[in-house]
Amino acid sequence: MALNNPAFSRNEAFTSGQGAVAVAQDMSAQQLQDMYNQPATLPDRDVMTIEDSIAKSAAAFGVLLVGAAIGWLTVESVPFLWIGAGLVGFVLALVNIFKKEPSPALILAYAGVQGIFVGGISAWYELAYGGGIVAQAVIATLVVVGVTLALFASGKIRASKRATKVFLVAMVGYLVFSLVNMGLVFFGAIDNPWGVRGLEIAGIPLGVIIGVLVVIMGAYSLVLDFDFIQQGVRNRAPRKYGWTGAFGIMVTVIWLYLEILRILAIARD
Repeated sequence: MALNNPAFSRNEAFTSGQGAVAVAQDMSAQQLQDMYNQPATLPDRDVMTIEDSIAKSAAAFGVLLVGAAIGWLTVESVPFLWIGAGLVGFVLALVNIFKKEPSPALILAYAGVQGIFVGGISAWYELAYGGGIVAQAVIATLVVVGVTLALFASGKIRASKRATKVFLVAMVGYLVFSLVNMGLVFFGAIDNPWGVRGLEIAGIPLGVIIGVLVVIMGAYSLVLDFDFIQQGVRNRAPRKYGWTGAFGIMVTVIWLYLEILRILAIARD
């Protein structure tokens, strides 16, 4: 389960106890004694719960929507605001991923800045590819997230080690493909603005075919996110790690939305 969303996999609160042995070996006898003298568990009000994680996720997405509104309204008056916000959001994402302790302020800052980027690029797509494309992408994203959550809650889908390894290989392959495709477009090797994605197979753009596979990958990434939050609750992780859960889900949902938006744009182009 370490081969997935780094927002969770780098954090011991969301993993099984396999790393505890290595941690214990690095601790002194006095540290181990101090740990032994501490209370066995945290009070219920101080531990992570599903309900609290949902509340924190709702707060983060609320900030994201406010930022999206700003990005949408300023896309023409301040055309480069959303591009700069995207770069800042990328930096904040890395900071939140590599921080050992979750920071609500940094996570909410990421939500706001990334919201400006999402709102700006959504407005650009709306202007470039016709009205209604953003509404379609939002509805499709909500459907994917809702169906995935329902299937996970019912126990019909679960994360597995084998599927996660396949997911990792697919993610690496998709990343390499995206970088190569970007290079081909940048250096003029392909005239199509979508690069290889714009090529057709049996009348269907390759970008649509790849996009459908990527959406499936995004849905499985959500399964991994839900699984890690569930693991954190089982481990009675401190309540603050609910913010880590909110951050992980937000990263996946934004990625999923942008991929669906691109599929619709390629299909309309």
